[in-house]
Amino acid sequence: MNIFAQFASRIEQAIGTLGLVPQAGGELDLTRVAVEPPRDPSHGDLATNAAMVLAKSVGQNPRALAEQLAAALRSDPDVAAVEIAGPGFVNLRLADGFWQARLGDMLEAAENYGHSTVGGNKKVNVEYVSANPTGPMHVGHCRGAVVGDALANIMGFAGYDVTKEYYINDAGAQIDVLSRSVMLRYREALGEQIGEIPAGLYPGDYLVPVGKALADEFGTKLLSMPEEEAMALIKDRTIDAMMAMIREDLAALNVRHEVFFSERTLHANNASAIRTAINDLTLKGHVYKGKLPPPKGEKSDDWEDREQTLFRSTDVGDDMDRPLMKSDGAYTYFAADVAYMKDKIERDFEQLIFILGADHGGYVKRMEALGKALSGGAVDVTILLCNLVKLFRDGEPVRMSKRSGEFVTLRDVVDEVGRDPIRFMMLYRKSTEPLDFDFAKVTEQSKDNPVFYVQYASARCHSVFRQANEQLGSSSVPRSAMKAAAHLLTDEGELSIIRKLAEYPRLIESAAQSMEPHRLAFYLYDLAQTFHSHWNRGSENHDLRFIKVNEPELTHARLGLVQAVSDVLSSGLALVGADAPAEMR
Repeated sequence: MNIFAQFASRIEQAIGTLGLVPQAGGELDLTRVAVEPPRDPSHGDLATNAAMVLAKSVGQNPRALAEQLAAALRSDPDVAAVEIAGPGFVNLRLADGFWQARLGDMLEAAENYGHSTVGGNKKVNVEYVSANPTGPMHVGHCRGAVVGDALANIMGFAGYDVTKEYYINDAGAQIDVLSRSVMLRYREALGEQIGEIPAGLYPGDYLVPVGKALADEFGTKLLSMPEEEAMALIKDRTIDAMMAMIREDLAALNVRHEVFFSERTLHANNASAIRTAINDLTLKGHVYKGKLPPPKGEKSDDWEDREQTLFRSTDVGDDMDRPLMKSDGAYTYFAADVAYMKDKIERDFEQLIFILGADHGGYVKRMEALGKALSGGAVDVTILLCNLVKLFRDGEPVRMSKRSGEFVTLRDVVDEVGRDPIRFMMLYRKSTEPLDFDFAKVTEQSKDNPVFYVQYASARCHSVFRQANEQLGSSSVPRSAMKAAAHLLTDEGELSIIRKLAEYPRLIESAAQSMEPHRLAFYLYDLAQTFHSHWNRGSENHDLRFIKVNEPELTHARLGLVQAVSDVLSSGLALVGADAPAEMR
């Protein structure tokens, strides 16, 4: 139902009638031929660069070739006009009947409108959030959570087989620090005066209930156990408690992962999974013994002036080779990444997407290189970076620090402004750009608040249905009746709405393929703007109102238009992870 793909096929057929022969022989290369909306809507409905990208290969002037193509396209019954622009763009204006028929298609597809098979059921793993389980989610985690979740939703709607995954960083020094912090809270729960939390530990009050739960379960037993045994129990209970808190926080944001993968499983059985993964890399010729030059600037944690076991990642696109073992024989953090990616590849994923914070930019090349080495280039690895979110309250920035215990939790923000404004606004900037989140602006009821503006369009659609029920005396109009009357929609405002609705399938495909979920938020705002604009015209001109009691067929057609807008708003907002309200107060 992607009209741009449909017309790409028609244009290819028209090109085939021109008898073009490449000067170098062989067949015409049509891979660079594009069909898109013109940048300026006044230029038409569709534009193609076909003449410009083919002219050189066939030895013709681009505008002259464009004239030949235009002549061939004018015979298409759905094309009302063809114009040549600039160096050889071919702009098409489509007939009203074509757009009216597309509304019928939308009404027939209902909630499936926009669904695509472009993904070809390709198995995709999207890993996002993956915050250390050392406390509740804070607003800094929010953007990656929303971007990852919305991207997974969109890709699923576009025909990919998507798995949403969370990597639990439950191994390493930060977990040891967390466990020692909880031990203090456990002793506190037993009545001991612990004083001020020592520097370097987690002081947050969110650990108090964990200490109390341990005291309720074990009494004083942990104090008499060997330290290693006691700390192992504390670590297990603490990670479980933190992950339960994180799951609840994410659920409040309408984020639910299908897989939670524990890093500790990679270190189990004397790190057998890591050893196996490194052996696999070794057999593939990607591991060697050698010395790394000192890094420029500040030394990294991995660098040591000695011979090391190294991943030859520069052979597969990285800018430096990566150490796999430390001088004490312990595996590096990257070695666990090797094992984790190998596990994903063995789960038959064909594409691996990681949503990371902007401070993880150094991971991009090494992870892409690792994917190539482990899969022989068969698995695509993509790292998407999310820039910082700056939180403001009353014009003042809010500072966050998990270790100090003074931070704004994700739950705080959800409770104050609601899930939907957060979900939508986290997508209302490209993820690589910084984002300012202002409490006042995201709850403002105005056009300047994008989420309100889009949801208000949904509420207006439902208000039209309620008015129709009151004025027409029937509970609903069948979609078949709406579709049958669609040919009566001839006003330019009505046709503009259909044109905007017709962009939705292409938008879904492009957002999925480019992995840019913000495109959907922008589109929904544009659709709402087009709908509100026509609504306002109806306020001034009664002939344009949606309900004309004395003209039932025209009313059916206009209700069909409203129904299609409602369908797309509901579909798009669901993919964003927000509601499409029936009314707003």
